[in-house]
Amino acid sequence: MSQDLFIAPDYYLLDELLTDEHKLVRNAAREWVKREVSPIIEEAAQKAKFPTSIIKGLADIGAFGSYIPEVYGGAGLDQMAYGLIMQEIERGDSGVRSTASVQSSLVMYPIWKFGNETQRLKYLPKLASGAFMGCFGLTEPNHGSNPSGMETKFKDMGDHYLLNGAKMWISNAPFADIAVVWAKNEEGRIHGLIVERGMEGFSTPETHGKWSLRTSATGELIFDNVKVPKENLLPNKSGLGAPLQCLDSARYGIAWGAIGAAMDCYDTALRYAKERIQFGKPIAGFQLQQKKLAEMITEITKAQLLTWRLGSLRNENKATSAQISMAKRNNVAMALDIAREARQILGAMGITGDYSIMRHMMNLESVITYEGTHDIHLLITGFDITGIPAFK
Repeated sequence: MSQDLFIAPDYYLLDELLTDEHKLVRNAAREWVKREVSPIIEEAAQKAKFPTSIIKGLADIGAFGSYIPEVYGGAGLDQMAYGLIMQEIERGDSGVRSTASVQSSLVMYPIWKFGNETQRLKYLPKLASGAFMGCFGLTEPNHGSNPSGMETKFKDMGDHYLLNGAKMWISNAPFADIAVVWAKNEEGRIHGLIVERGMEGFSTPETHGKWSLRTSATGELIFDNVKVPKENLLPNKSGLGAPLQCLDSARYGIAWGAIGAAMDCYDTALRYAKERIQFGKPIAGFQLQQKKLAEMITEITKAQLLTWRLGSLRNENKATSAQISMAKRNNVAMALDIAREARQILGAMGITGDYSIMRHMMNLESVITYEGTHDIHLLITGFDITGIPAFK
């Protein structure tokens, strides 16, 4: 078992822009990842297993609903702190960050924002502690980038709703205790429903054979005449804007998380380049390797500045969906490019489980697609600057 020697790059001294609380939260998450995630994550990835033993630790570092008010079990932190926690977790592994991101932004967030007080008090404390795990049902077999076309529907049966349909590519589905599911009513209006494990007709088959996010449990949500109590409908917002608002929060976390993956690849490549001797000197002394490393730290620094500013805007409730899309798109593509370049610096060793780079690279191939593909986020920016939609 190799020791986690990670040293975070901070070329532009961004730590000076963080509060003492931000650094305390970030450092606690960083040390937890070194202690609890790094020693087990390669084996978990090889076995394609989510390590359920870390759920309590994720809760302890505030990874579940860090910005949710303390009265509901959250940590009551700001958006910058949330982003920094996601950065550190994804430095360990994107699949683990996905688990935390879904729990926070796609399950706890909609219950907090769109639910009533009874729902908040019933679910949020258990989700914050990790006693309950949740998932988010939006994507369907026939509707990914076009969620408005969803076919999952529910009918008002008088004393309950009857839910039918299916969702796929759902993180946490195989072990989730609850699912926040988006479905159309009889008038075609989209609403959120809380579906609980054990409801008759509700099943969550696991998706196998993934080459990416192997430490994240992925599955389907199947609804076959599921009777959902009326009190499980989220009452305070409907329409497609509701799930998209959740995705804004998740995409913001991804923008931070991708930096963590990039930093880990850079740090690994830099250390290796200083130690690997070829032609009589460390390969870090050759121009082409220095070019790779210099470009890596430049791109990481640009992403750090972009995301720090986005966090500031989020704290002021000024960040737009388009700004979040830009950061998600830029930072994930940046991280994937760095993973590929870092792999080349390590040569053949870069493809082995002795180093984290190939695992990060495979994970990022999913991250660049989920919660809005690379191309869709580009078109969101295009629409924002031109006012002309390229898609509906």
